[in-house]
Amino acid sequence: MSLDKKTILLGAKDAFGAPAAVLFAGMLGFGAMGQANQLDVWLTSATSFFMFALPGQVVLIEMIVLGSSGVAIAFAVTLTATRFFTMCLTLFPQFPEKQRSSFYYLLVHFMAMTSWAIAMKEFPKLAPEKRLGYFTGFALVCWGVSTPATALGFMLAGQVPSYLSLGMVFINPLFFLLTFTEVRPRANRIAIGLGAVIGPVSYLWFPDYSLLIAGLVGGTIAYNFDKFLRSRQHARD
Repeated sequence: MSLDKKTILLGAKDAFGAPAAVLFAGMLGFGAMGQANQLDVWLTSATSFFMFALPGQVVLIEMIVLGSSGVAIAFAVTLTATRFFTMCLTLFPQFPEKQRSSFYYLLVHFMAMTSWAIAMKEFPKLAPEKRLGYFTGFALVCWGVSTPATALGFMLAGQVPSYLSLGMVFINPLFFLLTFTEVRPRANRIAIGLGAVIGPVSYLWFPDYSLLIAGLVGGTIAYNFDKFLRSRQHARD
């Protein structure tokens, strides 16, 4: 399997902008979080290099600080990673069948919310044979900035207010949310709106499960409501 160097460079170029800057800021905040919890800079940075999954990294740090068992930590972090299952199911089938190879097992490590959202947005504009190269270039840049940003955030944690450095953790999810509002399917936008309402409300009663409830309930309602609207449109046509 060969990749077009031009499309790899195109993906890398698109990443060297808001996507990489936002991810860099999020990892700065995570590095500050590691320092605030008195962890080692090497351990904190290693999570970005080997895991490259900010929600899972946050859960890992929190549970280490709480003194949780290794089994409990592994289970909790695995649960946070289940989102990659649906990401892979929606993204990888968009690559041409002739390009499918064991390279996917390596490439999947570099997938993140940012690279997935941008790919879902940009792939319809790209020829199918150029998508793998584009995603490879984009994802490698995002992964490449994560570890240095984490280390830098750890070292700068004492130089800036804690609320500012830790708040950077939330920049990446916010960028993902704003990016995904531009994706064409109506169900996505409905789900985002419902999640914004259901999440805070469910947090009042079930703080530990509010994110799961918002995603499950909001996504289910959005899917069925969009299906209902589409069936009505077909009936009129």
